[in-house]
Amino acid sequence: MEPRRWTVMPAGMNVIAAGYGRTNGDLFFDPVLEVKNADISVHTFYTTYVRAFTVANKSVRFDALIPWINIKWDGLLKGKSTIVERSGFADPRFRFSMILLNTAKNNTSSSSKTVLGTAISVGVPLGNYYDNKLLNIGKNRYTIRPQIGIVHTEGKWSYELTGSIFFFTDNNKFNKGNKREQDPLYAVQSHLVYTLIKGVWTSVGIGYGWGGLSHINGVNKDDKLGNVLSSLSFGFPLTKKQGMKLTYINGRTQKSTGGNLDTISIGWSMRF
Repeated sequence: MEPRRWTVMPAGMNVIAAGYGRTNGDLFFDPVLEVKNADISVHTFYTTYVRAFTVANKSVRFDALIPWINIKWDGLLKGKSTIVERSGFADPRFRFSMILLNTAKNNTSSSSKTVLGTAISVGVPLGNYYDNKLLNIGKNRYTIRPQIGIVHTEGKWSYELTGSIFFFTDNNKFNKGNKREQDPLYAVQSHLVYTLIKGVWTSVGIGYGWGGLSHINGVNKDDKLGNVLSSLSFGFPLTKKQGMKLTYINGRTQKSTGGNLDTISIGWSMRF
């Protein structure tokens, strides 16, 4: 859930950011694993870098995200209380996006404009991973996510809609030499953004992700996803070039597996 991801930035602008997020909630595993009453606690520290430039007279931006995570799983495994904790770098994510249409270019005096963009995001398997463990921070596979998004602005209001498809490469070292494949995951999210004054904005969002059935050694697992997410964000400036963002995300599974998770995060950014 990421509002304002299609913001058009001037060519040559750079943005660096850092932040912290805390996630807590309940997890629901495949009954075959004999895990009950499971919950999760995650501390995430991240840094990002964004660079804007032009290609073929189109606005383009490159985003890089590097997360470090401390995560703890707590529950009953075969009736026995069990705690598993991992710390380390998660898989970094790199994203290229291009603005295909920006009506503000043709009518800069109007308070109404429409932006259409496309992007591809890649999660690279460089995170901390143990091939003899079921629970890991890294995924040991690539995640490739094409996206398309549209934003329409009327005065102080912006309406955003983004569609994504997640494609996953195979993990051939899943939990003691098994092979894990996963079907594509489909996602759509929408945000309503209101700008109070220059640099101060707030947004509410809703999203849904579905699909992603996994296969272990060719055998289908009962873990198809169906998650509803909602979010609330608030951004404000600290100085002319620095800002802060606060976000709350609520996720609820609609399936027998998955998780009911709540996340709060705070982030700082600086442009130059």
